Amino acid sequence: MGAGLMPIISAELVHAGGNPAAAELEQQLLSGQTLLSETSDHLIEVVDVLKSYGEVLDAYSINLIFQAEQQFLLPFPFFKYLDGDKKPAKIWRHLIHDRINFEYAEYCMKAMLWHGTGGLDAYLDSDQFAANCAAIIRRKTRIDPLLALLNPLFRGFLPELIRTAATTHALGQFWRVMSDLFIDLAEAEADGRVGSIDAVVEFIKDGLVAAAANPITYGVEVDGEHFWVLPPEAGLTFLVDVAVPYVEAVFLRGMPFLGTVSFNAQAQQIPPDQAQFAYGALFADPLPSMGAGIPPSLLMQDMFRHLPERLHQWYLERTRGEGDVRVKICMSFQKSMFCVTNAAIRGTFPQPLSSSEPAAQAANRAYAAAWASRLAKARTDCLD
Repeated sequence: MGAGLMPIISAELVHAGGNPAAAELEQQLLSGQTLLSETSDHLIEVVDVLKSYGEVLDAYSINLIFQAEQQFLLPFPFFKYLDGDKKPAKIWRHLIHDRINFEYAEYCMKAMLWHGTGGLDAYLDSDQFAANCAAIIRRKTRIDPLLALLNPLFRGFLPELIRTAATTHALGQFWRVMSDLFIDLAEAEADGRVGSIDAVVEFIKDGLVAAAANPITYGVEVDGEHFWVLPPEAGLTFLVDVAVPYVEAVFLRGMPFLGTVSFNAQAQQIPPDQAQFAYGALFADPLPSMGAGIPPSLLMQDMFRHLPERLHQWYLERTRGEGDVRVKICMSFQKSMFCVTNAAIRGTFPQPLSSSEPAAQAANRAYAAAWASRLAKARTDCLD
């Protein structure tokens, strides 16, 4: 390449900074420092991209809960993305794709369902859940001849659909809280209550802690009778049973993207153990955004449609302007997810960080070290 010519792919898009070692990340967590560096640009990126994300999550949450409650065990849920609005104008907008990409919400739900970690998954494997499923299936097959035919042939089919619906509803409840939290964060920044990355992390941490004990329940109506799928006595709560499994499945493990890694078992590019997966939001390369087979592209498009003007103008002044705006949204989103992870870690330390007790300090060090060892392999170059 001749001197003075711009590279085809700018260095900023390939590598944004250094990669801190696990020991450095551990010390940052223990000292209460933020993972993302304190800059005015980072504040704009994180607050505004989370505001956009919050508006998108509002739509995702409403639709997931609608699907779980109103499309429950429907053999052909053709209208599941319409939220009950079957007007011709709504159907037309759906067909021409002038809509939110609810497929990405389902993608995240399937990641949670497949990785299956935490209290929610443990309950879905319990005898009580199996009994609830059996009662629901008995009533449903009385009124649905197709399901009555399928159930004896494929005994695991309907319980798996109910398991999927339970995960769908739980994720909808989780995103309801997160949507409100991110929009509240933008309002707090606008009125001056939040003015730094540390304040962002603290605001999110406080929101997570406040919602930690929120009960996660889910019931359905079948032929006029109410059935519990996730009953109150299961004792499922927001933070431990849904938020933590979500972070594990979507932020950390994720799923490999088509076209970026070989699915040929002989190539051995994908670990045989799901616990070793590192394809989540904190690990993914933002550059392939909007490429074929890259599910987060759907989210980037949704956030672009809800992008605050301040952040939009900030993007226009950098690299290719509008040309790579969705890649830049993905980069900002990754930074914001490090802040959310930072807040979750800060709010779940086993002991107060200010404690001087040796046992408490040892417990916190072990907790921070476990997180740092995983985060050190993530895209921490964006944190500078």
